Amino acid sequence: MTAVSLFGTFFALVFLRVPIAIALGVASLVVLVVSSGVFGLEMVTDIMYTSVAKFTLLAIPFFILAGVIMEQVGISKRLIDFAQALVGHRKSGIVLVTVIVAIFFAAISGSGPATVAAIGGILIPSMVKNGYKKETAGALVASSGAIGIVIPPSIAFIVFAVVAGDQIPVTINRLFAAGVVPGILMGIAFIIAAMIVRARQEKKGEFILPEGLEIRKATKKEQWDAFVGALPGLMIPVIILGGIYGGFFTPTEAAVVAVVYGLLVGIAVNRKDTFQKIYKIFVEAAIQTAVVMIIVSAASVFAYIITTEQIARDLSDSIMGLTSNPILILLLINVLLLIAGAFIDAISAYYIFVPILLPLIIFLEVDPTVFGVIMTVNLAIGLFTPPVGLNLYVAAGISKTNIVEISRGVVPFVIAAIVVLMLVTYIPALSTFLPDLLNVK
Repeated sequence: MTAVSLFGTFFALVFLRVPIAIALGVASLVVLVVSSGVFGLEMVTDIMYTSVAKFTLLAIPFFILAGVIMEQVGISKRLIDFAQALVGHRKSGIVLVTVIVAIFFAAISGSGPATVAAIGGILIPSMVKNGYKKETAGALVASSGAIGIVIPPSIAFIVFAVVAGDQIPVTINRLFAAGVVPGILMGIAFIIAAMIVRARQEKKGEFILPEGLEIRKATKKEQWDAFVGALPGLMIPVIILGGIYGGFFTPTEAAVVAVVYGLLVGIAVNRKDTFQKIYKIFVEAAIQTAVVMIIVSAASVFAYIITTEQIARDLSDSIMGLTSNPILILLLINVLLLIAGAFIDAISAYYIFVPILLPLIIFLEVDPTVFGVIMTVNLAIGLFTPPVGLNLYVAAGISKTNIVEISRGVVPFVIAAIVVLMLVTYIPALSTFLPDLLNVK
């Protein structure tokens, strides 16, 4: 009865378009009032406070701030110019540029929507100029932006480590390393999907390059100048990940280093302009952080009820009652997470589903790091899957298309991402290879 009340209230509010954080909080309060009376509400504030008062979660506001800084000081533009100079002259070169820049910016921001917002304003018009339909251009940027929660540093991995850590030790360092290969595979899959879309459109006569468009190869000097301009941005992943795996600082400290470095780069590159934008940068980062933390605190109460009322155990037993075949169980988990990711954000999904699914993963003897990657890839797909995929709405706004058109355009990229998801699910070495190679525990 408790499970029905909890999930029934939550999904009813979600379908009524109530914000996720409020839906989580209201559903939790309803169950607490029904099961414990008003006196059960006294624990809510304690749970909400303790859920965000964790040193590990300090990395989130700092990585968000670092991403906003990089966007505002023009780092994304310089990365695009460098990628364009290297591969922009090739057939489908603009596709390569889009995915490469998305991967690099993902390694700066750790956020999908932030990546779409940072690169979409430049790359979507560029793709249209190169003959692609607006919905295809927007769909590719929305899909590529989702790599932002898979490639380290990833806010999603930080949240997963915190939630899963209540049941089984999972280190952020190992999750970060585990996300590299799957993130690159997603990028390759999107490039292949975009090339297939282009080939089909060319066959139908729908892909026509604008008359007079000349795409030339950049000279060595132009490539060198673009590299020098992009170097400060290229160094950010090196500094963050090199510092973490070199043992110089923790992921939280790495986030602080990224902020300081970003400010120094901004001042060195844009000087006066950076000082003028500092207030705007901090306000935007504060708003984004507040949204995340409100969801974390509300979801923590929801997760508390799932655990204490034995809902997680009962649901796990129900899944085991359907089948004991590990392949089928993993497939069921993927289907569940794909559906959930289409309706709720990644942070909420971790708090709702990790307590439910982790016992199954432990029973199947799946490496929890691999499960973290599987879950994150699932939820990354949710970022560009209708009806609630946030990346889609950001890209639709930039490309000036409606959500129906861009949803049609995203279908090939969803299929490509699901192929990668299946590979990551059934070939664990794709996730564990790099952490084991680097001896990351």
